[in-house]
Amino acid sequence: MNAILSLFAVIGLALIAFIGVKVAHLEFLFGTAIPYIALAVFLIGVISRVLKWGRTPVPFRIPTTCGQQQSLPWIKQSKLDNPSTGAGVIGRMFLEVFLFRSLFSNTKFELREGPKLAYSSTRWLWLGGLAFHWTFFVVLIRHLRLFTEPVPGFLHSIEALDGFLQVGIPGVLISGVVLLFAATYLFLRRVFIPSVRYISLAADYFPLFLIMGVALSGILMRYVVRVDIVSVKMLTMGLASLSPVVPEGISAIFYVHLFLVSALFAYIPYSKIMHLGGVFLSPTRNLANNSRMVRHINPWNYPVEVHTYEEYENDFREKMKKAGLPVEKE
Repeated sequence: MNAILSLFAVIGLALIAFIGVKVAHLEFLFGTAIPYIALAVFLIGVISRVLKWGRTPVPFRIPTTCGQQQSLPWIKQSKLDNPSTGAGVIGRMFLEVFLFRSLFSNTKFELREGPKLAYSSTRWLWLGGLAFHWTFFVVLIRHLRLFTEPVPGFLHSIEALDGFLQVGIPGVLISGVVLLFAATYLFLRRVFIPSVRYISLAADYFPLFLIMGVALSGILMRYVVRVDIVSVKMLTMGLASLSPVVPEGISAIFYVHLFLVSALFAYIPYSKIMHLGGVFLSPTRNLANNSRMVRHINPWNYPVEVHTYEEYENDFREKMKKAGLPVEKE
């Protein structure tokens, strides 16, 4: 039900843009106003969440660890899984952000007949997640050519590398196709694995469908429904220069694509996708585990009036004796 509702929500968003442009002729609304609003919501949301995380106190070292902590000299330390220095933390964060190292090392377990507890690898999940995130990043960077004039050389290099597989005209861009397949795999995994389906909410399905809609509409524009790229470039350059202009003749599928992208950007700061910024501010990742080398004192410690057991016994000794309770002093 969560998946169906999320799918209908994304289809509804696409229909809103399609009908709004095709029937109501609201090109200016969907081509300029909504993208600006989405960008403002995105920036305000990201800044507010980062400031909130930054103000959250972390009095103790609470990094998640999966290896041997630094201890005696003859005990080998796991410097990446259990870093005790800033350099180790940087290395751990680099591998975590760019290669998903913890997911690569993760294992899953299930109860089989016997009963018997069996462990297995999660490498397919790691590969799907890595392909999803990297292709999403490449697609995002590649689209910067629509907002720059002249187009920087490195963007030409990225597009040439992305389209090295020359199949037909226009050439196939690998990142968009892989992004769609990776998002589909992550969705099917949530549907067909009972334990994952049980904990999946609409908030897990909706961004997947939204990204799949963005990728699918982009693929349709490139290979099926031809869009006037000159007019699109004029529109995007107007948005980037804060002098928006809406050229005539742009296909409605482009406005559907742009509206879904705007919805995704506005949704990011208030969803689980915000882990793209939260991973850098997570104390379970960005702290060194040096509790055996440095004494960490709670900064919130303050004098507290306590009533010791000795004082308690002095107050109630006679009553305790009458009740038959043992006392330390007669």
